[in-house]
Amino acid sequence: MTGATFAIAVTWTVLIVVTTTITSVVQAHLGANWGTMASHPLNPNIVVNLLEDNGIKKVKLFDSDSWTVSALAGSKIETIVGIPNDQLESLASDYNHAKDWVKENVTAHIYDGGVNIRYIAVGNEPFLTAYNGTYIKLTFPAMQNIQKALDEAGYSKKIKVTCPLNADVYESATNQPSDGQFRSDILDEMKDIVRFLSRNDAAFMVNIYPFLSLYLNSDFPVDFAFFDENGKSINDKGKKYTNVFDANFDTLVWSLKKIGLGDLKIIVGEVGWPTDGNKFATVELAKRFYDGLLKKLASKKGTPMRPNEKLEVYLFGLLDEDLKSIQPGFFERHWGLFRYDGKPKFSLDLTGKGNDKRLVAAKGVQYLEHKWCVVKNSVKDLGTISSQIDYACSMSDCTSLGYGSSCNNLNSRGNISYAYNMYFQMQDQSVEACVFGESAEIVTRNASVGSCLFPIQIDSIGQRLTPMNIVVFTATVLIGLVLSMYV
Repeated sequence: MTGATFAIAVTWTVLIVVTTTITSVVQAHLGANWGTMASHPLNPNIVVNLLEDNGIKKVKLFDSDSWTVSALAGSKIETIVGIPNDQLESLASDYNHAKDWVKENVTAHIYDGGVNIRYIAVGNEPFLTAYNGTYIKLTFPAMQNIQKALDEAGYSKKIKVTCPLNADVYESATNQPSDGQFRSDILDEMKDIVRFLSRNDAAFMVNIYPFLSLYLNSDFPVDFAFFDENGKSINDKGKKYTNVFDANFDTLVWSLKKIGLGDLKIIVGEVGWPTDGNKFATVELAKRFYDGLLKKLASKKGTPMRPNEKLEVYLFGLLDEDLKSIQPGFFERHWGLFRYDGKPKFSLDLTGKGNDKRLVAAKGVQYLEHKWCVVKNSVKDLGTISSQIDYACSMSDCTSLGYGSSCNNLNSRGNISYAYNMYFQMQDQSVEACVFGESAEIVTRNASVGSCLFPIQIDSIGQRLTPMNIVVFTATVLIGLVLSMYV
């Protein structure tokens, strides 16, 4: 090898090392939430490959479904296993239940080449005011029992216990982070949990949603929801805040300081931006949000109160979920970086370097036949079939028809066809699911209109009817999404 050739080789080696280092700095602290409230969920093995193909090294689950957790075996992906709120009472009241839970959902997956479980997330936002205090007295005892069971099983050093909490557990009367404090109605419980986390060298897990600040407050400054510093800033005790994420995070820091544990490690368990179901839930705004967040992570800059802290965040979410409750808003089913079928919605550089590149799509996805259910052209009086669209939407997902959504511009006939097709697809394209009083027909020409996608569902026979999905689907039907106003 000549001197020049050697120099070039060394240069390329250095570049590769530097690039790898930059990538690992960001992605080592970046995870994704993997929810499964879908009528046709992707095969877990496909999802694990999707995570690996996109360099996502951490994942947070909302339950301990054995099929899902087992699929992570051998992947080395750091995994947070969740415990739903409806299990808190059992785990809090009887240590034996906690012991059994750890045996079945942790020990079963811990072996050479098994699942890299890092945290057990006990509950999911259990202190939301919407729960009317149901879980306030149950959460901490459940955490204690799970911790005790982990200790007894010999996992306490490797696996930590935490509780994902919504940012509503703390507040600031003046919107200044320095005025932050935990809610008075849960102060004692929060002190117990925070001290518990500190004793066990675990992190406080908080969910921060700038989108919701914008969605819930019509006077909220739009630019303050993003990271590009285009809006007005907040000055607080010499600290400058240019976005709501930093302000919210530091409100938590101040809340922790006021109970004597201001240095406690914090993990952002959920942060993201939806892409449909509301006028602010668009692909363009989601990309703007994620580009700014990932650039922030790549800069290795923390928040004004913790400027040198490498933030650890879990993006919410990985995939769209068409069975999620729409009580908070239609956007709830559209948080995914990827569509229901694992196709990316927009270009995104997860390293934060700003290279506009396409995420890697899920591989091996099988679809149902290329056919759609639409309203017959022969139907002239659309008002006579309004009850049909009510039924179709209540049994499927019509959230993309809402105001400001991707299919909001369809005409009356288009709205009905969209509803018919969503029901048809959710029912696995059954011929009986495209009747609607003889007003519908099956076609083989793509029924999509402009940017409004009329989807074809994936083939996931044997995956849909999990107990959790049955419960969620039943609840969805009972909600009875009524969209006849669009006819």
